[in-house]
Amino acid sequence: MIRVIVLDDEQLVRDGIAMILGASAAIEVVATGDDGALAVELVHKHRPDVVVTDIRMPRVDGLEVTRRVRALPDAPAVVVLTTFDLDEYVYAALESGAAGFLLKDTPPADLARAVEVVAAGDAMLAPTVTKRLLGRFARGTESKLAAAKSKLDVLTDREREVAVAVATGAGNAEIAARLFMSEATVKVHLSRAIGKLSLQNRTQVAILVHQAGEV
Repeated sequence: MIRVIVLDDEQLVRDGIAMILGASAAIEVVATGDDGALAVELVHKHRPDVVVTDIRMPRVDGLEVTRRVRALPDAPAVVVLTTFDLDEYVYAALESGAAGFLLKDTPPADLARAVEVVAAGDAMLAPTVTKRLLGRFARGTESKLAAAKSKLDVLTDREREVAVAVATGAGNAEIAARLFMSEATVKVHLSRAIGKLSLQNRTQVAILVHQAGEV
Protein backbone atom coordinates (compact mmCIF):
# COMPACT_ATOMS: atom_id res chain seq x y z
CA MET A 1 0.00 0.00 0.00
CA ILE A 2 1.13 3.53 -0.79
CA ARG A 3 0.87 5.63 2.36
CA VAL A 4 -0.28 9.20 1.75
CA ILE A 5 -0.72 12.40 3.77
CA VAL A 6 -3.04 15.10 2.42
CA LEU A 7 -2.58 18.79 3.36
CA ASP A 8 -5.14 21.45 2.45
CA ASP A 9 -6.64 24.27 4.51
CA GLU A 10 -10.12 23.78 3.01
CA GLN A 11 -11.83 20.87 4.71
CA LEU A 12 -14.12 20.10 1.79
CA VAL A 13 -11.19 19.90 -0.61
CA ARG A 14 -9.05 17.97 1.86
CA ASP A 15 -11.75 15.42 2.57
CA GLY A 16 -12.53 15.10 -1.14
CA ILE A 17 -8.93 14.36 -2.04
CA ALA A 18 -8.63 11.88 0.81
CA MET A 19 -11.82 10.14 -0.32
CA ILE A 20 -10.66 9.95 -3.94
CA LEU A 21 -7.27 8.53 -3.01
CA GLY A 22 -8.70 6.21 -0.39
CA ALA A 23 -10.93 4.63 -3.01
CA SER A 24 -7.85 3.21 -4.73
CA ALA A 25 -6.92 -0.31 -3.72
CA ALA A 26 -3.25 0.69 -3.86
CA ILE A 27 -3.44 3.79 -1.64
CA GLU A 28 -3.99 4.35 2.07
CA VAL A 29 -4.49 7.91 3.36
CA VAL A 30 -2.78 7.72 6.75
CA ALA A 31 -3.32 11.33 7.84
CA THR A 32 -4.65 14.73 6.78
CA GLY A 33 -3.82 18.24 7.94
CA ASP A 34 -5.18 21.74 7.49
CA ASP A 35 -1.82 23.53 7.35
CA GLY A 36 1.72 22.95 6.16
CA ALA A 37 3.00 23.64 9.66
CA LEU A 38 1.92 20.09 10.50
CA ALA A 39 3.83 18.49 7.64
CA VAL A 40 7.06 17.43 9.34
CA GLU A 41 5.27 16.22 12.46
CA LEU A 42 2.85 14.13 10.39
CA VAL A 43 5.66 12.70 8.26
CA HIS A 44 7.63 11.66 11.35
CA LYS A 45 4.54 10.08 12.88
CA HIS A 46 3.05 8.29 9.87
CA ARG A 47 6.04 7.66 7.53
CA PRO A 48 4.15 8.27 4.27
CA ASP A 49 5.40 7.47 0.80
CA VAL A 50 3.77 10.59 -0.67
CA VAL A 51 2.65 13.98 0.65
CA VAL A 52 -0.07 15.70 -1.37
CA THR A 53 -0.18 19.41 -0.49
CA ASP A 54 -2.04 22.51 -1.54
CA ILE A 55 0.29 25.25 -2.79
CA ARG A 56 -1.45 28.02 -0.86
CA MET A 57 -2.17 27.69 2.83
CA PRO A 58 -2.39 30.49 5.42
CA ARG A 59 0.60 29.71 7.66
CA VAL A 60 3.02 27.39 5.89
CA ASP A 61 2.44 27.01 2.16
CA GLY A 62 3.15 24.11 -0.17
CA LEU A 63 6.50 25.53 -1.21
CA GLU A 64 7.80 25.50 2.35
CA VAL A 65 6.20 22.10 2.92
CA THR A 66 8.20 20.79 -0.03
CA ARG A 67 11.46 22.21 1.33
CA ARG A 68 10.89 20.87 4.83
CA VAL A 69 9.70 17.44 3.79
CA ARG A 70 12.33 16.85 1.13
CA ALA A 71 15.06 17.77 3.64
CA LEU A 72 14.07 14.86 5.89
CA PRO A 73 15.89 11.50 5.88
CA ASP A 74 14.08 8.98 3.66
CA ALA A 75 11.90 11.84 2.45
CA PRO A 76 8.54 11.03 0.89
CA ALA A 77 7.69 12.30 -2.57
CA VAL A 78 5.70 15.54 -2.72
CA VAL A 79 2.89 16.40 -5.11
CA VAL A 80 1.69 20.00 -5.17
CA LEU A 81 -1.92 20.83 -6.01
CA THR A 82 -2.93 24.19 -7.43
CA THR A 83 -6.04 25.89 -8.76
CA PHE A 84 -4.06 27.90 -11.34
CA ASP A 85 -1.98 26.60 -14.21
CA LEU A 86 1.00 28.98 -14.15
CA ASP A 87 2.53 30.13 -10.92
CA GLU A 88 6.10 30.93 -9.92
CA TYR A 89 5.48 29.21 -6.59
CA VAL A 90 4.77 25.95 -8.38
CA TYR A 91 8.00 26.28 -10.34
CA ALA A 92 9.87 26.97 -7.10
CA ALA A 93 8.27 23.90 -5.54
CA LEU A 94 9.57 21.77 -8.41
CA GLU A 95 13.04 23.22 -7.94
CA SER A 96 12.77 22.41 -4.23
CA GLY A 97 12.18 18.77 -4.99
CA ALA A 98 8.46 18.25 -5.55
CA ALA A 99 7.78 15.28 -7.79
CA GLY A 100 5.31 17.39 -9.71
CA PHE A 101 2.07 19.27 -9.58
CA LEU A 102 -1.52 18.81 -10.64
CA LEU A 103 -4.51 21.06 -10.97
CA LYS A 104 -7.27 20.59 -8.43
CA ASP A 105 -9.72 19.80 -11.22
CA THR A 106 -7.66 16.76 -12.22
CA PRO A 107 -9.97 13.75 -12.79
CA PRO A 108 -10.05 11.40 -9.75
CA ALA A 109 -8.45 8.49 -11.61
CA ASP A 110 -5.57 10.74 -12.73
CA LEU A 111 -5.01 11.99 -9.19
CA ALA A 112 -4.72 8.44 -7.87
CA ARG A 113 -2.46 7.54 -10.79
CA ALA A 114 -0.23 10.51 -10.02
CA VAL A 115 0.28 9.29 -6.46
CA GLU A 116 1.19 5.83 -7.75
CA VAL A 117 3.63 7.32 -10.27
CA VAL A 118 5.51 9.52 -7.82
CA ALA A 119 5.58 6.75 -5.21
CA ALA A 120 7.43 4.68 -7.81
CA GLY A 121 10.03 7.43 -8.17
CA ASP A 122 8.71 9.04 -11.32
CA ALA A 123 7.26 12.52 -11.83
CA MET A 124 3.77 13.69 -12.71
CA LEU A 125 3.10 17.13 -14.12
CA ALA A 126 -0.26 18.39 -15.30
CA PRO A 127 0.05 17.85 -19.07
CA THR A 128 -1.85 21.02 -19.96
CA VAL A 129 0.67 23.24 -18.22
CA THR A 130 4.03 21.45 -18.29
CA LYS A 131 5.52 23.04 -21.41
CA ARG A 132 4.05 26.46 -20.63
CA LEU A 133 5.39 26.38 -17.08
CA LEU A 134 8.89 25.30 -18.07
CA GLY A 135 8.99 27.61 -21.04
CA ARG A 136 7.96 30.64 -19.01
CA PHE A 137 10.06 30.19 -15.91
CA ALA A 138 13.02 28.00 -16.88
CA ARG A 139 14.73 30.40 -19.26
CA GLY A 140 16.70 33.20 -17.73
CA THR A 141 19.83 35.27 -18.23
CA GLU A 142 22.73 34.34 -20.45
CA SER A 143 24.75 33.44 -17.37
CA LYS A 144 21.96 31.12 -16.19
CA LEU A 145 21.86 29.52 -19.63
CA ALA A 146 25.62 29.01 -19.65
CA ALA A 147 25.60 27.56 -16.13
CA ALA A 148 22.90 25.06 -17.06
CA LYS A 149 24.76 24.00 -20.20
CA SER A 150 27.93 23.55 -18.17
CA LYS A 151 26.12 21.29 -15.68
CA LEU A 152 24.85 19.08 -18.47
CA ASP A 153 28.38 18.66 -19.80
CA VAL A 154 29.09 16.12 -17.01
CA LEU A 155 26.69 13.68 -18.68
CA THR A 156 27.55 11.07 -21.26
CA ASP A 157 25.95 11.41 -24.68
CA ARG A 158 23.30 8.78 -23.86
CA GLU A 159 22.55 10.27 -20.45
CA ARG A 160 22.12 13.64 -22.09
CA GLU A 161 19.81 12.20 -24.73
CA VAL A 162 17.66 10.68 -22.00
CA ALA A 163 17.66 13.94 -20.05
CA VAL A 164 16.52 15.90 -23.10
CA ALA A 165 13.80 13.35 -23.79
CA VAL A 166 12.61 13.66 -20.19
CA ALA A 167 12.34 17.42 -20.68
CA THR A 168 9.94 16.88 -23.57
CA GLY A 169 7.55 15.19 -21.17
CA ALA A 170 8.14 11.68 -22.48
CA GLY A 171 7.73 8.72 -20.16
CA ASN A 172 10.27 5.92 -19.88
CA ALA A 173 8.50 3.68 -22.39
CA GLU A 174 8.34 6.46 -24.97
CA ILE A 175 11.99 7.38 -24.37
CA ALA A 176 13.00 3.74 -24.77
CA ALA A 177 11.23 3.51 -28.14
CA ARG A 178 12.60 6.86 -29.28
CA LEU A 179 16.21 6.06 -28.38
CA PHE A 180 16.10 2.33 -29.24
CA MET A 181 16.91 1.05 -25.76
CA SER A 182 15.09 -0.88 -23.06
CA GLU A 183 13.10 0.83 -20.31
CA ALA A 184 15.56 -0.62 -17.80
CA THR A 185 18.42 1.09 -19.63
CA VAL A 186 16.50 4.38 -19.69
CA LYS A 187 16.06 4.13 -15.91
CA VAL A 188 19.80 3.45 -15.45
CA HIS A 189 20.83 6.44 -17.60
CA LEU A 190 18.31 8.70 -15.88
CA SER A 191 19.36 7.58 -12.41
CA ARG A 192 23.01 8.25 -13.25
CA ALA A 193 22.15 11.65 -14.69
CA ILE A 194 20.20 12.62 -11.57
CA GLY A 195 23.15 11.58 -9.41
CA LYS A 196 25.78 13.38 -11.49
CA LEU A 197 23.70 16.56 -11.54
CA SER A 198 23.03 16.38 -7.78
CA LEU A 199 19.28 16.56 -8.40
CA GLN A 200 16.40 14.74 -6.76
CA ASN A 201 14.10 13.64 -9.56
CA ARG A 202 13.30 13.77 -13.28
CA THR A 203 11.31 16.97 -12.86
CA GLN A 204 14.44 18.83 -11.85
CA VAL A 205 16.27 17.27 -14.79
CA ALA A 206 13.59 18.64 -17.10
CA ILE A 207 13.91 22.10 -15.58
CA LEU A 208 17.70 22.09 -16.02
CA VAL A 209 17.44 20.99 -19.64
CA HIS A 210 14.97 23.81 -20.31
CA GLN A 211 17.29 26.26 -18.56
CA ALA A 212 20.06 25.11 -20.91
CA GLY A 213 17.80 25.82 -23.88
CA GLU A 214 18.08 22.27 -25.23
CA VAL A 215 14.34 21.83 -25.82
